[in-house]
Amino acid sequence: MIKRKLLLAALAVSSIAIVPLPASAAVSVYLDVAPPAPRYEVVPAPRPGYVWQPGVWEWRGDRHYWRKGYWVAERPGYYWHPSRWEHVDGRWVMRSGGWHRERYAYYEPRRGYGDRDRDGVPDRYDRDRDNDGVPNRADARPDNPYRY
Repeated sequence: MIKRKLLLAALAVSSIAIVPLPASAAVSVYLDVAPPAPRYEVVPAPRPGYVWQPGVWEWRGDRHYWRKGYWVAERPGYYWHPSRWEHVDGRWVMRSGGWHRERYAYYEPRRGYGDRDRDGVPDRYDRDRDNDGVPNRADARPDNPYRY
């Protein structure tokens, strides 16, 4: 009877200890200091089932450290977006690499900056969203890429 109570108590304590563990979250690094120029790396021959993550400067504590490129296991149906530094609002932001379903995924989608046809021109400036050669103002179906 005592063994059974001890086992149940241990089980209850272990299940409580697992529940409050926080999930890992992606953290962005914002700096006023620009990263150094990227180093030249020899990209190895392609490996089936893997994609190459080029080397990138990482911020650790108080300075930049170079992290060499490495292979990442491929995920079918997804596109790899490598880690990189972006200049946003006068500061440098580290965008960690990751898998996305979209080939040209935006990391911080902002209102009015969508790109439905993925031609690199935001929709609000795109004069021919479906790329059929007819400007949107004269096109009866501006989002239909098929001509009739």
